[in-house]
Amino acid sequence: MSTASHRGAADRVSARPAAEPAAASLEVRALSFGHARALFDRLSFTVAPGQVLVVLGPNGVGKTTLFRTLLGAIPALGGQVRWSGRELGAYALRELSAEVAYVPQQPSAAFDLTVAEYAMLGRMGRLGLMQSPGPRDREAVDRALQRLGVSGLASRALSRLSGGERQLAAIARAFAQGSKAVVLDEPIASLDAANQVRVLDALGALSESGHSVVYSTHDPNHALRLASQVLLMMPDGRSEIGSVGEVVCLRSLTEAYAVRIDDAFTPDGRRVISWTAADRQPVEGPAFPPDR
Repeated sequence: MSTASHRGAADRVSARPAAEPAAASLEVRALSFGHARALFDRLSFTVAPGQVLVVLGPNGVGKTTLFRTLLGAIPALGGQVRWSGRELGAYALRELSAEVAYVPQQPSAAFDLTVAEYAMLGRMGRLGLMQSPGPRDREAVDRALQRLGVSGLASRALSRLSGGERQLAAIARAFAQGSKAVVLDEPIASLDAANQVRVLDALGALSESGHSVVYSTHDPNHALRLASQVLLMMPDGRSEIGSVGEVVCLRSLTEAYAVRIDDAFTPDGRRVISWTAADRQPVEGPAFPPDR
């Protein structure tokens, strides 16, 4: 299937000068993962520096379990996970924090901290025992807050923020960590449209600076905007991984989400995907019950 409609991060990565190929930031080899049983079996993919892997799939399919397995929070049932060519189990926690930062779906609520203090937690893995943050750490936090447009919240307590603002603070914390890669579990689910665009732009800039990005979303349009490759996780344990044009197609999305998919193009040539609920029988009677 043609990928001409995708003009995102994949084109920027492929346009880079052909030097010696860099070691893949993330290598997943024949990975089986789950809890009591394997949700997916023998999953393999790589995410090189500067690439963005977007993970799609319906609720409950196992996206969070995959991410927690990639980070060592859940042991793999088979196969290997490697960061920068080194097997996951060989990393100490501090070493792994230099490789990858993680933003969960529901970040822990450290309500007594300000946004700046919370973002500074991302720097703790770089500090020695009893060492206080220095100018470089404060600069990294300031830069992360600016990148996400939340500098004005730096002195605000997390307890005084909306859910979306707390999510932005969690992403800023991951950016401040300065890791080679960042993994984000539905990072924009609670954000309004303007902040969704801000986060997607920040992730694009992060990939352009050579970082690997892995994140999950329910909106395939975000994959069209940003992805180098897409992993689509099906409810029955099958998966598809490949370019945006290969995976973000009507057949695969319809099968994964069981909804009707429409494909269109904007006047400037950008591909757009929309979906509607499956056809239903009309409900007889008034739309709203009469007042009583």
